[in-house]
Amino acid sequence: MSLKEKIIGLVYYLSTLLVRFVFCINGGLQVKGRENVPPDGGVIIASNHLSYLDPPILGTAMPRRATFMARKGLFNIPFIRSYIRLYAFPVDRTRTLPSTIKEAVRRLKNGEALVMFPEGRRSETGALLEGKRGIGMVAGLSKVPIVPTLITGTDKALPIDARWLKRAKISVVFGSPIVFSAEDHGENFSKKIMHEIGELKRNADNGS
Repeated sequence: MSLKEKIIGLVYYLSTLLVRFVFCINGGLQVKGRENVPPDGGVIIASNHLSYLDPPILGTAMPRRATFMARKGLFNIPFIRSYIRLYAFPVDRTRTLPSTIKEAVRRLKNGEALVMFPEGRRSETGALLEGKRGIGMVAGLSKVPIVPTLITGTDKALPIDARWLKRAKISVVFGSPIVFSAEDHGENFSKKIMHEIGELKRNADNGS
């Protein structure tokens, strides 16, 4: 491992410690099912999306380093763009570009753990939205396992249009991995992923 890679890994580790500390004292951070995330090899972490806090929370909750797909506008913001480039690549949220799919598949085949939000945007009500085709396309081309993931509480900790953190308990649940089969295609598989996230939500709502 090169010195650069060691530094990138150290910065990531220190960042996760800081995030965990902040949210543990801001209401609590609970993580379940970490053992469902494969320790190595390409994998997609497919999560619902509630808040701008979701990426750092998921990165902290995961047992391995994550790669993110971030909206391209973030890469133009001074002070944070250099940091974001270490752990994410840009995506145009208005349309699914072939270059984005190709880059996602390349990183997965390179053994990275890629966090994706199938809904494509934050839910303003907390209800699950319809999954987009993109994640099904990436899953079909990469043939890696997908870990359906439920995150709750981030919308209360940082509601839409809020300027400051509010006290709230945050929970992350990693479900059992699923795989893309020969019978699946992009849109159907996206629905299957959202169904699995919905099951995690129903279990959480029922207290199980």
